[in-house]
Amino acid sequence: MLHDAIIIGGSFAGLSAAMQLARARQRVLLVDGGQPRNRFAAASHGFLGQDGVAPGQIVAGARAQLAAYPTVEMIDGQVAAANGVLDDFHIRLSDGRRFGGRRLVLAIGVRDELPDLPGMAARWGTGVLHCPYCHGYEVAGRPLGVLAGPAGVDHRALMLPDWGPTTLFLQNAPEPDATMRDRLAARGVTVETSAIRELLGPAPGLDAVRLADGRVYPLGALFVPVRTSPASPLALQLGCELVEGMTGPYLRVDGKQQTSVPGIYAAGDAASPMHNGTLAAAAGVMAAFGVHHSLLGL
Repeated sequence: MLHDAIIIGGSFAGLSAAMQLARARQRVLLVDGGQPRNRFAAASHGFLGQDGVAPGQIVAGARAQLAAYPTVEMIDGQVAAANGVLDDFHIRLSDGRRFGGRRLVLAIGVRDELPDLPGMAARWGTGVLHCPYCHGYEVAGRPLGVLAGPAGVDHRALMLPDWGPTTLFLQNAPEPDATMRDRLAARGVTVETSAIRELLGPAPGLDAVRLADGRVYPLGALFVPVRTSPASPLALQLGCELVEGMTGPYLRVDGKQQTSVPGIYAAGDAASPMHNGTLAAAAGVMAAFGVHHSLLGL
């Protein structure tokens, strides 16, 4: 069967796209590999109506709701390859199954590349964080750290004092200029030039860091810069254009979430320079509108 749309990725963006297309009575295939970016987080925060709910629970509820729509098929599996043109796209799963669709929606998410420090990966999503809006409230009042990026001061150093006393660890990055030092001082941010060498405390939490000069510096959470890239090579296989964002490359899309390739849409973290569950869900909705309008020739 030729589906009206094949959606690759079944987290917030993909599920939102599937819901809108299901309600438009389109034949939808949703393929999910079961490795969402938010799998390391215990709860989703700031998501209207879902604050504090585990991401897996949100996804399970959405899948249960989608199952009530007869034009939606959901399968688990990794998409190994994709090709085709408008009205005639094809995907192949790693187990050999093949499917066809008139439109594609890439909700493939991104892969995070953490700074190269021992103990980072074991604490990712709990003691080591990236987004103050997603996690700041839960660590508020504790001593907080922010790791400077290679280019210098991270803007989060100016944001984090709203959640707790903040230290900027330069980590061998260039020292802030006089204007930035004044801004940091006005926000009460301490600038630490001795680099972090070790994270301390039972993982996945964080109690302190050990510095290059031997000092142990108490911390309740450390916000770090991450490098992101699309979690799947499918976009490159399909010839979709990438642009460079604040944390790495992402898919260029237009106002209806269509990529540079006609008939291929993208939503979620892989198609935005800003990453947030609510934004991902909203982009999924817009991608579905774009797909439906395209199918109708609008």
